[in-house]
Amino acid sequence: MTSPASKLSSTEFSEENLEFWLACEDFKKTRSAAKLAAKAQRIFEEFIDVQAPREVNIDFQTRELTRRNMQEPSLSCFDQAQGKVHSLMEKDSYPRFLRSKIYTDLLSQTQRRLS
Repeated sequence: MTSPASKLSSTEFSEENLEFWLACEDFKKTRSAAKLAAKAQRIFEEFIDVQAPREVNIDFQTRELTRRNMQEPSLSCFDQAQGKVHSLMEKDSYPRFLRSKIYTDLLSQTQRRLS
């Protein structure tokens, strides 16, 4: 089932931000050292690398720090990039979500069910 936030993200062309953030949260749960490097590489190639298919909008310094972190991936190697993306979603995508028809419709449905 697609969440309302995911629906809006895809209509705003910013779904890569939410998907990157979720991928990072999943990555932090990795307990196998063998899987850690492979997962980190997949996330980097999908979202961080220049010209990545779902490249997130982060500054050069954050991209380079993340690239350096990839030399010895750890559970925190994406923390700065994830923080930047979270901040972007919080300041941009989330306020738009709260003003969207998707959200107001969901809110109305919920209020009707509760009354």
